Amino acid sequence: MTTLKLGRRALIAAVAAIGLTGPALAEDQVVDSIHFLIPGGAGGGWDGTARGTGEALTNAGLVGTASYENMSGGGGGKAIGFLIENADSNHGTLMVNSTPIVIRSLTGVFPHNFRDLTLVSGTIGDYAAIVVGKDSPINSMDDLLAAFDADPSATAIGGGSVPGGMDHLVAAMVMEAAGKDALGVKYIPYDAGGKAMAALLSGEIAALSTGFSEAVDLSNAGEVKIIGVTSDERVDAAPDAMTMKEQGIDTTFVNWRGFFAAPGLPEDKLATYQAAIAKMYDTPEWEEVRARNGWVNIHNSGDDFSTFLEQQEQQISDLMKKLGFL
Repeated sequence: MTTLKLGRRALIAAVAAIGLTGPALAEDQVVDSIHFLIPGGAGGGWDGTARGTGEALTNAGLVGTASYENMSGGGGGKAIGFLIENADSNHGTLMVNSTPIVIRSLTGVFPHNFRDLTLVSGTIGDYAAIVVGKDSPINSMDDLLAAFDADPSATAIGGGSVPGGMDHLVAAMVMEAAGKDALGVKYIPYDAGGKAMAALLSGEIAALSTGFSEAVDLSNAGEVKIIGVTSDERVDAAPDAMTMKEQGIDTTFVNWRGFFAAPGLPEDKLATYQAAIAKMYDTPEWEEVRARNGWVNIHNSGDDFSTFLEQQEQQISDLMKKLGFL
């Protein structure tokens, strides 16, 4: 498990905001209440992240009470617009979001981007992975690249998102970093995991681009082999799965999830939110929620979060332009 720690300036601000000079007990309340704004419906990834985070914060005593509001619409744009347009009355609100805020602002699904909000913290993530069928002769990224070199059209990579979506971008990103032309990668989208698995087993596709947590589930079920993960280091959930970097492919990617506040949030209020989230990671209440959901701790706060998002935006933008989606 990889945890990116709080930046120095953000940590100093957070500590100052709650009046501490040393470690505090986890039960010390940092924030009275938080209202979580969820840009999608009940049961989705954003919903689970917001409710799981609120559960951990309140059960650990770091936050007094938590409330939740689902606001679907516009690919997440309705909630973003609401937070911006009602900024003065939403200083007690945190909105959950993830990688789509970058992709959908680039493609014009909504007019805003992350810079229009107050960045609080990235909290968790799901790396991406490339998998092959359990009986495939391919056992590594080198094998996949060799098959691609021998016959690109017969070495299709499938995914669960539309062309230009996350699974496609990850596949293209990995192949580009391996020195191949992303435009030459044959990508086939599927609208359900079962269809993608059937295609993998039938040989319609040579490999599947998917989220790491899903890849681990499929691997544990004996259905696939994980041949590459887009993390910096190996992940505890699948310690035998090699990273792309280990195999000479210098690229990383994470589908992060994190929290934003309304523009113009006072600095002291921002610091208390960041302090509560930072302290949450050391609590058994958070570990229970994290383990139950199979999340990976990826903590970017303040300036670190901004730098991370800018780098991801540039990476995705460059690739989408090459693929003709921008």
